[in-house]
Amino acid sequence: MQRIEKPWGWELWWARTDRYVGKQIHINKGHALSLQYHNQKDETIFVFKGRILFEMTGADGKLQATEMGEGEAVHVVPPTVHRMTALEDTDIFEVSTPEVEDVVRLEDRYGRTT
Repeated sequence: MQRIEKPWGWELWWARTDRYVGKQIHINKGHALSLQYHNQKDETIFVFKGRILFEMTGADGKLQATEMGEGEAVHVVPPTVHRMTALEDTDIFEVSTPEVEDVVRLEDRYGRTT
């Protein structure tokens, strides 16, 4: 396992193969991941503990915000624009295809660029 500190919390990579990656992602209350999309990476997000505001582009291309709580999941296919913001300290599980470097950041509170 590998723990990676992030400005919004941390990730614990609990599985990494040539076919999939599994992560526990902890987002501190009030913090957000980048507004981003992936060209290849396909991922499913499962809220294990806490609540997030999940933003994702809809069929009309506009960002739509949905509150998600424990036990809820969403599948994000490329190139869907999306962002997670923690409404309280939140732990999610993410399972994705292995293209972990495939992140195109459109906005980032912490000054990170693609």
